[in-house]
Amino acid sequence: MTTGNMNHSSVTEFILLGFSLSQDKRFYLFTIFLVIYLLTLMANVMIIILVYSDHRLHSPMYMLLGNFSFLEICYTAVTVPKMLSDLIGGNKSISVAGCITQYHFFSLCAATEHFLLVTMAYDRYVAICYPLHYGGIMSNAFCLKLILSCWLISAVSLTIPALSVSELNFCGPNIIDHFFCEFNPLLKLSCTDTYVVQFIFSCLSWIIILGCLMCIAVSYTNIIFTVINIPSNYGKIKAFSTCASHLLVVGIFYGTVIFIYLRPTVDSPFHQNKVVSVFYIVVTPMLNPIIYSFKNESLRKAAVNLIERITAKGSEREI
Repeated sequence: MTTGNMNHSSVTEFILLGFSLSQDKRFYLFTIFLVIYLLTLMANVMIIILVYSDHRLHSPMYMLLGNFSFLEICYTAVTVPKMLSDLIGGNKSISVAGCITQYHFFSLCAATEHFLLVTMAYDRYVAICYPLHYGGIMSNAFCLKLILSCWLISAVSLTIPALSVSELNFCGPNIIDHFFCEFNPLLKLSCTDTYVVQFIFSCLSWIIILGCLMCIAVSYTNIIFTVINIPSNYGKIKAFSTCASHLLVVGIFYGTVIFIYLRPTVDSPFHQNKVVSVFYIVVTPMLNPIIYSFKNESLRKAAVNLIERITAKGSEREI
């Protein structure tokens, strides 16, 4: 069993080096990351509340957006609190079981995000290429099934690498040159032969990342050809505007992920990976709700209506 192998490892905990900075610089970095993390939570929670509370947003596109915000909250919650704790505190240790658990949940959220971005691209494809059939194809019930499928496929596809990582033995050293438990740093510390694990992870990375990216590319290629054939310029602008936010999010997400995970060698330069990881783990989850809110008029109106309702209720209580 997994716990048995962990108990036989001579290493019982890892030390996360994080950022090699002075105490003052770590405090400044802690403050910046804490503010970004709180903004991320507030922005994504706000989108979830808006989608849930406004009946006009009870449609597939906003159901997907609400689940995407929930995923971003989970994504950051797996890594950022521990990183903040290590920045401000002196104890940078994490147990072997805790480290592997963090890796499992981080991988699940990352894989789910790939599949969810594909689903969101498919939603826009149906809406623009088959507008008259959109209601029949993308019903709320079907959308919910797609969302559940994203989580299920991610969990199933990660079963083999998750079990493989759980079976690794660690005999020392126990220093991880990263701020969270990521795949390549873990393999570097294992005293088990990691060739098979590395091969499985590499194949899976290529299949998920490039497979999902190709599906998104196919969806938007069809969207572009459809939009080009729209006779009016207003219609073209309106069609493109519904996709702009999603395309921007896809570009940011895949730009950073490809840099790290399509170079799956244990000897990759971790210092470069740490900088890029900060961007897609800390910064991007804050930018995504801002990008969607800025481009989406319905979300802005829902936010204004929610504020007005809260203000009206407050005034009634005072009276």
